[in-house]
Amino acid sequence: MERLGGLVLLWASNVAALWIAARLLEGFGYSTTQALLVGGAVLAAVNWLVKPVLTLLTIPFIIATLGVAYLAICVLMLHLMAAIADGFTIDGWAGVWAAIIVGAVNTVLQPALGIESSGKRR
Repeated sequence: MERLGGLVLLWASNVAALWIAARLLEGFGYSTTQALLVGGAVLAAVNWLVKPVLTLLTIPFIIATLGVAYLAICVLMLHLMAAIADGFTIDGWAGVWAAIIVGAVNTVLQPALGIESSGKRR
């Protein structure tokens, strides 16, 4: 039951991060509230399932590019989320800025809510 509460908070953190990014950027947005809610869940899932594998496989590139490759992975996760969750638009460089904003918001919110990226509450 505790893990379920952590996953709900993780989802809420992603929803808030996506909402903030959409408010700050013109080229990043969603069509409906339902799309935002589904997008938060999909982003949590791809960050939990896909992102660790890609990060592990690209460690040499992440080191060689001083972290720029990790930013590219974060942008890729947003594009994957937009492809799975209908109703999101990402135009041009807005994906890069959205990845930075979503990452920054989650970096602040998740520890404040007492959750880990795995969805477990601390």
